[in-house]
Amino acid sequence: MQITPTVKQLLIINILFFIGSNIVGDEAYRLLSLYFFQSQNFQYWQPLTHMFMHAPVYKGNVANLMHIAFNMFALYSFGAVLEHYWGGAKFLFFYISCGLGAALLHTTINYFTIQDGINTLLNSGYSHADVTAFFQNGSYRPGLVPDSVLQDLYGAYNGPMMGASGAIYGLLVAFAFMAPNAELALMFIPVPIKAKYFVPGLLCVDLFLGLKGNSIFGGGDGIAHFAHLGGAIIGFLMMWYWKKNNMNNHRWN
Repeated sequence: MQITPTVKQLLIINILFFIGSNIVGDEAYRLLSLYFFQSQNFQYWQPLTHMFMHAPVYKGNVANLMHIAFNMFALYSFGAVLEHYWGGAKFLFFYISCGLGAALLHTTINYFTIQDGINTLLNSGYSHADVTAFFQNGSYRPGLVPDSVLQDLYGAYNGPMMGASGAIYGLLVAFAFMAPNAELALMFIPVPIKAKYFVPGLLCVDLFLGLKGNSIFGGGDGIAHFAHLGGAIIGFLMMWYWKKNNMNNHRWN
């Protein structure tokens, strides 16, 4: 269907952020991506700005183009349908809410991961000063804790999270609510599957890979699966509330 005004504006903003951040480089990603709230890189605006940032290509990783390409394709495909029925104000409220929900669940999971990791370090012979130094500059006492555990812990504390995926997953859930029998065949699944089966199945796969620590697009740990799930959960709760209160068919503008 024809692109709707708010979706068009979101596409433009995301593309401008992507081009600008790749021109500016590391400083843009440090300021606008989402960091753990106790990290020295955290800023209060990051829960909002992170959803307009996407993986960089300025260091030669052209494969990262798939990150923004998939998200923008999904924003256009599902967002235009939802905005058509809801109106721009209600759609934007839903989109931003799902993005914030993604940041919240991602941060919550990181919090418990970090607290568990701190206990592991202390029980392995690290002092509180050692723990502080580890999080600040990555220095550690070798041989006490496996390197893989240290890498995961350091990444949870200091690694940035970015992307519109959490908000996009909220759109997927909303679309499944409104058109459960619509058949979807997204890139990596060429066989059409009804939305009411496709979206829950995708969420189950994301949950499994998030718990396992693998990426849905290549076997790494570079995708924030729990951010996806956070956006989907907020999307589900909002759709359930609107449907219960018979608001899902009322435009806001």
